[in-house]
Amino acid sequence: MTGSEESPSFRLAYVPGVTPAKWVRIWNERLPGTPLVLTQVPAAEADALLRAGEADAGFVRLPVDRDFFSAIPLYTEDTVVVVPKDHVITAAEEVTLADLADEVLFHPLDDVFDWDAPPGEPGFERPATTPDALELVAADVGLLIVPQSLARLYHRKDLTYRTVVDAPQSRIGLAWPEEATTDLVEDFIGIVRGRTVNSTRGRGTPPEPKQEKKKPARGASQQKSGKPTGRPARGRSGGRPGKPRRKS
Repeated sequence: MTGSEESPSFRLAYVPGVTPAKWVRIWNERLPGTPLVLTQVPAAEADALLRAGEADAGFVRLPVDRDFFSAIPLYTEDTVVVVPKDHVITAAEEVTLADLADEVLFHPLDDVFDWDAPPGEPGFERPATTPDALELVAADVGLLIVPQSLARLYHRKDLTYRTVVDAPQSRIGLAWPEEATTDLVEDFIGIVRGRTVNSTRGRGTPPEPKQEKKKPARGASQQKSGKPTGRPARGRSGGRPGKPRRKS
């Protein structure tokens, strides 16, 4: 490799709420010569980023377009409602959507849930982002429903959350353009699936080509068995060997 050549890298996108540290650590242990470049991307923009080839794969919120992407579902998150710490809802360990029917609920523009009809009473505005919505929750003017990972990511000391048992849930998966399943993508798939470094699945030593069985040379097998290789005499068989037949 010359000084002007760059070593190949693996570009991994991830949406807020995903913590890729474990997989990154394993990658660095197994492929120390191939840098892994992380890019955080808003959930709504992950699709476009991968389609544009700006990342090789990404941890995204499912579903994705399966006509274009391959995807591996990884886990499903609990859904929670974020409330001020002194809110009456904190008296319960978990709540239902019916418990929130009379509450003002903010529905930010980057909401990861595809609601048919958002629960609760609508807020006076639709905040641009989830952090903006949490500012309004902290101001005690409404509540917010999010995946638990986002509640943890944007944690504030003056807010807490409770599980909403019957709310929609968000699934996290690894996705990549199906037509761009490179060797590095296969390597990362193996890491995410928990394959060991010596696993026979995924990328590895290609199988050896089948070798055609050589046919023995004509008569070779007969020579090994002690059988004569010449053509038998055409005369009639019978009688004792060594004695000529009597003419009639």
